[in-house]
Amino acid sequence: MSRKKLLFVFVVVAFVATLSVPAFAEYPLKTVKLITHSSPGGGTDRFLRQAVGYLGPIMGVDFVVENVRGGSGAKAMAALAPAAPDGGTFYGSTPTYINTSLLSKPEYTYKDLEPVVCVFLDPMVAYTAADSKFKTLKEAVDFAKNNPGKGTWGTGTPTELGQEIIQRLKRVAGVNDVNVVSFEGGGDLMLNVLSGRLDFGMGEPGEILSQLQEGKLRILATFTDEEVKGLGAPTAKSQGYDVVLTKFRGIVGPKGLPANVVKAWEDAIPKLLALPEYKAIYEGDYLIPNFMPQKDFKPYVEQRAANIEAYFKEIGIIK
Repeated sequence: MSRKKLLFVFVVVAFVATLSVPAFAEYPLKTVKLITHSSPGGGTDRFLRQAVGYLGPIMGVDFVVENVRGGSGAKAMAALAPAAPDGGTFYGSTPTYINTSLLSKPEYTYKDLEPVVCVFLDPMVAYTAADSKFKTLKEAVDFAKNNPGKGTWGTGTPTELGQEIIQRLKRVAGVNDVNVVSFEGGGDLMLNVLSGRLDFGMGEPGEILSQLQEGKLRILATFTDEEVKGLGAPTAKSQGYDVVLTKFRGIVGPKGLPANVVKAWEDAIPKLLALPEYKAIYEGDYLIPNFMPQKDFKPYVEQRAANIEAYFKEIGIIK
């Protein structure tokens, strides 16, 4: 074959290859700031800092994580909403930013921000001390039902997801008289479970991971549709209580983001979740991969906000 024909063949092969491999569009900026209302080491801070080490090379971007604390997310929303919609600033979101918007009427709310992608769901779990007499969630619920006023369940503040789960659990189980104790922090809640003052506590696996690994705590149930890989715990649903509520973790930005910026995130997140090194990290934290592109994440946030608002009205927190 002549050199001219050989060169032609190489050109054709190269052209076909470019058609078969989808191109990853170049991101318009070299540095991107990710805001979190979480304190250093907190759930969202940990999620963002773990992700950017792998996400940076995928997107060709240098990420900077900034902790903007205060007002349960109000200050973080205020820092993001006026930002230029050029792909340079985003917020690591959870249902907290919806709760804060509904409860405290901040200057900027979740409605002033634009959902981009969902990345994970966090399972919520009921857990007890390893030496507790309760081996299942059903045993703890039955005790409270059969002994009015003697059951003691722990959770976070009235606006947190764990509190909503407990209220829904009471309703579906027909438990009318149980002591529900609220704690400001997951650490205090866990200590009261370990001491035996509580029949069980409600929280996230990441909050109790070290105590689980040391065998000091046991999980009675997860409030997920299916069992969470690695936890070895049944769902509340499988024990007769149809209560399924999870925390989402996603990325939101200022309103008016250009289509190429949104697409860059939509292309990058599935690649991130597929990386074996990163998969080992998030599975170790018992996070559930749950990628949603913007067309799905937007209505999901709206529906979640409607459900949260209805719950707050139901328990009398808002009118």
